[in-house]
Amino acid sequence: MVPLRDINPTKTTPYVTYVLIGLNIAIFLHQLNLSSSELEAFFQNYAVIPQHLTANLRGEELMNREVPVWLTLFSSQFLHGGILHLGGNMLYLGVFGNNIEDVLGHGRFIIFYLVCGGLAAVSQWFFSMSSEVPMVGASGAIAGVMGAYILKFPRAEILTLIPIFIIWTFVRIPAVFFLGFWFVLQAFSGVAALETSSESGGVAYWAHAGGFVFGALLGVLMGLFDDDSRDR
Repeated sequence: MVPLRDINPTKTTPYVTYVLIGLNIAIFLHQLNLSSSELEAFFQNYAVIPQHLTANLRGEELMNREVPVWLTLFSSQFLHGGILHLGGNMLYLGVFGNNIEDVLGHGRFIIFYLVCGGLAAVSQWFFSMSSEVPMVGASGAIAGVMGAYILKFPRAEILTLIPIFIIWTFVRIPAVFFLGFWFVLQAFSGVAALETSSESGGVAYWAHAGGFVFGALLGVLMGLFDDDSRDR
């Protein structure tokens, strides 16, 4: 299922959402200009590497790092592994981010977004503390946005492109079903990855599920329901 847009108008211009999308695209373009060795070094320094985070928490010294390990919980949110990875994340951010920014306000939204992304990375680290695979992408932070969205706008309709056999068709799906299905899929995939001891092809399912849950909780704490007139 591919979300194209939501039928849920906003009162304000989502400047932060636009800036986040722009930053992600700009950094990806920078990645494209790096050689293979430079890109590997870039990810080693700015992506979340669970093994490095574990070593840092144990007080072990890590050599040849340009940034503190804890900072990668935030810097990794702006790195992507490919054009499809970037495009999918930015599509979801564009569809759901504007409404949550509209409710929280620009300042609270950027804090909410970054904290959700950091907590999502910690969720994945909890289940893969010894992994050496770099974790990159905005999906954990965006999952947080989606977790807040399903609470605030459960009845908002999502215009969705879905395949029916070999034909693609447009369907309006209530957010509670679209996002609820997405969350259940991430949770089941995370459990399956644990049972098979697999890296899941590089997909951080627990970051997605964790980001979603933390986004719902953090959204409430940050005033998601302060203005009940925006409920859908």
